[in-house]
Amino acid sequence: MLLSIVIPVYREEKNVPEFLQRIRPIVGAVTEDYEIIFALDPSPDRTEEVILAERARDPRVKLLTFSRRFGQPMATLGGLRYASGEAVIVMDVDLQDPPELLPQMVEKWRAGFDVVLPQRQHRTGEPWIKRLVAKTGYKVINRIADVRIPPNTGDFRLMSRRVVDEVLQLKETHGFLRGMVAIVGFNQCLIPFDRPARFAGETNYNRFFGSLRIGFNGIFGFSTYALTLSTQFGFLTAALSFLVAVIYLILKLAGVPFPLGNPTLVILVLFLGGIQLISVGVLGEYIGRIYEEVRSRPKFIVDRAEGFADRAGTKRQ
Repeated sequence: MLLSIVIPVYREEKNVPEFLQRIRPIVGAVTEDYEIIFALDPSPDRTEEVILAERARDPRVKLLTFSRRFGQPMATLGGLRYASGEAVIVMDVDLQDPPELLPQMVEKWRAGFDVVLPQRQHRTGEPWIKRLVAKTGYKVINRIADVRIPPNTGDFRLMSRRVVDEVLQLKETHGFLRGMVAIVGFNQCLIPFDRPARFAGETNYNRFFGSLRIGFNGIFGFSTYALTLSTQFGFLTAALSFLVAVIYLILKLAGVPFPLGNPTLVILVLFLGGIQLISVGVLGEYIGRIYEEVRSRPKFIVDRAEGFADRAGTKRQ
């Protein structure tokens, strides 16, 4: 198998037919040796029926159905686990990841790049607050993370077989693909593109903030800087408290009258309480992720695997 295309899906019955209609001639012009893998979280709509109907017409369309909803990151990892291509492309079904970029991505891979990352230049149809959150999030992650994640790249990417194999060896349970690929490394290149609006339906993430949990995974899963920052805030608060005490002492010795009482106490208590809650919250984010790693629960459990006769025994990861 030369090329595998992995598409995590949930509530996308309106997008699947149009997506396949657009991608088939494009990928067919690149190679006839390909597979299209839909990694489906159980949906309340007819997404599964639509995919199975398409598979009945084209056996290169394959379907993974999970035992429950594990979320997009885990569905993507499930698709990668079952993909057999020498190169694997991860993309969304809503056509915001344009299929027309696939020939250029494959060309870059054949030129020797192990990771090809389409980079969004414009985010059509997204509210300004979501664009601001995304821009700020990437800046924060790249400032504090142990690895660099190119901004505005998303999960839409081509990976060579050795990159996919190395990603699947990682033990992280968060499934933050952008960070995991950055950890693996290898030769990477960017392809700029303008991201169109969704073809149909509503996004499964918050319209204004996207997935904050995925963003937090990028911050807390690839850096301990937040803990260092919390410690720095603690020292700064202690220094400010000492400074206030010295100022009060000097004013008292100088005989300068100044008000004392409830307002001062309220301000200090609220300030110190806020710093403590922030520090505890940061610590909780790391402890929560440690707890998830220690439990070692499966990242996904496959209920059905249509089109994977040789992989029937792989049910969980």
